[in-house]
Amino acid sequence: MTSPDLTAPPTSRLSARFASLAARNRKALVCYVTAGHPDHTGSRALLRGLATAGADVIEIGVPFSDPMADGPVIQESSQRALDQGMTLERTLALVADAALDIPVVLFSYLNPILAAGPDVLARARDAGVDGVLVTDLPVGADPVRERWFGTSGLDFVRLVAPTTPAARMAEIGQHGGGFVYLISRLGVTGERASLPDDLPDTVARLRAATTLPLCIGFGISTPEQARVAAQLGDGVVVGSAIVRAAGQSVEAALALTASLRDALDSL
Repeated sequence: MTSPDLTAPPTSRLSARFASLAARNRKALVCYVTAGHPDHTGSRALLRGLATAGADVIEIGVPFSDPMADGPVIQESSQRALDQGMTLERTLALVADAALDIPVVLFSYLNPILAAGPDVLARARDAGVDGVLVTDLPVGADPVRERWFGTSGLDFVRLVAPTTPAARMAEIGQHGGGFVYLISRLGVTGERASLPDDLPDTVARLRAATTLPLCIGFGISTPEQARVAAQLGDGVVVGSAIVRAAGQSVEAALALTASLRDALDSL
């Protein structure tokens, strides 16, 4: 199936952030948080604190009742947020209220976005969102929907798996924006004891397929893992470890973020 011709915003905050990092030989720290976790007040404080602690990009996850790609930590945080009334609309209000000066990527499954109406991407942009990542909309699956995302004025961040063939990696890179999110291993999100042995080979194949910045996620939970992964990519994505820490306290999550930033800056 032929994918739609999508054009990412040429001067987006995401593109500018990665260009600035590259010019300074720095690696990107992309931090995932679940909107409304541990609660609304804590979530707002966490968003505002992450930039100060060293995050370059924030992925804010929209709580969803059937998070099939997420591990137990993020599933639990999503349910906790849902129980407290968090929705996509309230997620956008949270982003607007936080008024962040670093790029924000809306991380969601497709259903909540479709249910929010045809102008939801414009509302997201107005709220301060810079990019969107949809976990269950692979390249070529729905050209009409993909065109809607790709022409929304938001960077359409794409996922690549370690099993993705080279030709499809190139297609994903061509029809994405902001950066490419490389899933370091198969399975659901969650903390792991080590990085996969074949990660360098996967990174090399993806490098040959796209010029977009490459951020590595899924399983990165410690400063040392972040440092090793960042040597291969342009940045790292850390989610479950930050979400777990936020369940303890906002301060614990920010302390972890600061330690991740220090590890990346040691390169």
